[in-house]
Formats: sequence, structure tokens, C-alpha cells
Amino acid sequence: MKRKALAVWNGDIKNGNGHLTTGSTVLNQTQYSFNSRFADGIGTNPEELLAAAHAGCFTMKLSLDLTTAGFVPESLETSSVVTLENGRITLSELTLTAKVPAISEEQFQEIARNAEKTCPVSQAFNFNITLQAKLVQ
Repeated sequence: MKRKALAVWNGDIKNGNGHLTTGSTVLNQTQYSFNSRFADGIGTNPEELLAAAHAGCFTMKLSLDLTTAGFVPESLETSSVVTLENGRITLSELTLTAKVPAISEEQFQEIARNAEKTCPVSQAFNFNITLQAKLVQ
């Protein structure tokens, strides 16, 4: 499987701007700029896209792992906060709230930790990853 995205940039770093388009066109000439990355400008940015990719991948992998272990998740909600410091992405903080009937806290934590380590996006990242996993009934 291969996925494709196109980035176009015009101008210098501070005054220029660009757009991103994905093969699926979910992003279709979606604006990004210095301000959308480093301030509160309109548009997206690479860190936001990494956060979305990490949250989505981890959540799908967790669903797979729970299902494989015989549990059917009622709901899984994950946020990711990606940190850019001194020109380097240093951290992705995953926060999960899950409703999974008939699972013990110990089983849930073990499966969640394994999913965090084995989801393809986690494996691709070369920075710290943390996970706060909360099971609700």
C-alpha cells in the first residue's frame, strides 16, 4: 500500500504560503503557512497532521488488538499532542479514553501499551511517545 500527498510552497518562509493535497482529496489545496505553524494562522501544519496520523493509527491498532483479544470496544477516543521544540519534533502525547465492556484494568492497560508500541505510526517516529490510558465504565 502506498499513499500520496503533494505540498506546494510559494515565497519566503515568513511571508509565503502553501497548500497540501492528498491522494484522497480529504486535504484539497489545504492552506498552510508560517502563521498556521508557529502562530494562530488559518490552515494546517505538519505537526497537526502528525498528531492526527498518530491518534488515528494508534486507535485503529488498539481496536484490532482488543478485538483479537476477544473484547469489543464500545468507544475509543484518542488525542495526540505533538511538540516541536528548537526546530525538532520531540514528543507525541497520546491521551486515550476508552469504553470496553468486560475487560479488566490490567488487561486494558497491557493491550493499550502494546498498541502504542506497535502501531505503524509509532514505529515510524523517532521521538518520545507517552500514553495516558483511561478505562471508563
